[in-house]
Amino acid sequence: MTPKPTPRARARFIALGGAAAALAAVAAIALGSGSADAAWSPGRPVRAPAPAFAAPIANAAEETAVLSGGCFWGLQGVFEHVRGVKQVLAGYAGGTRATAQYETVSTGMTGHAESVKIVFDPRQISYGEILRIYFSVATDPTQLNRQFPDEGPQYRGEIFYLNAAQKEEAERYIAQLGAAKIFRDKIVTRLDPFSGFFPAEAYHQDYLLRHPDAGYIATFDLPKVAALKALLPEDYRPNPVRSL
Repeated sequence: MTPKPTPRARARFIALGGAAAALAAVAAIALGSGSADAAWSPGRPVRAPAPAFAAPIANAAEETAVLSGGCFWGLQGVFEHVRGVKQVLAGYAGGTRATAQYETVSTGMTGHAESVKIVFDPRQISYGEILRIYFSVATDPTQLNRQFPDEGPQYRGEIFYLNAAQKEEAERYIAQLGAAKIFRDKIVTRLDPFSGFFPAEAYHQDYLLRHPDAGYIATFDLPKVAALKALLPEDYRPNPVRSL
């Protein structure tokens, strides 16, 4: 079992070296199969199909999605580069306010998952497209209670639906992806009702944007942003939105 990296340990991660890791990962994207023949990885993403079902667009200027799937640094960094997204906060979902602190969540005993709260304009990007990005480049949906070097239920993949429309869209899209067999293994992403989101500590916010040379970010997270640009260019924007 790989121990969970602390924030300080992650920042020191130099498996491939910051800049070298990023360049290697970008090159690997071009070699990725995009099919069930190869396992998903940050350097071998899968371009998921567009959702076949879409709920009616809400008559609102903002909608919110709450997702988890590994370290929230990478999830936040990806969605900060998505057009139509107005804000992305790193935080905790699935547990109570009393246990929503990083060191406590890191025990894996709180019910929380490291998550992101994505506020977006549904007139510019749909909830279904948010899910498409999530499954394509932001997380491996076949890893149970882990995501690459990070292990434990706090790193599980989970969609926290805020209403019946989101639940139906997520259920139908997961079924669509399963039928398409674009992943080598079974999708294990959970789907549960939203019960609250608690922003993470300030030093976690915009971590990818503030520390692009950190080895952990370069190895595991910058390749996801590169994959977004390469595989879903219509959803990518070069100037990211910041959390605050």
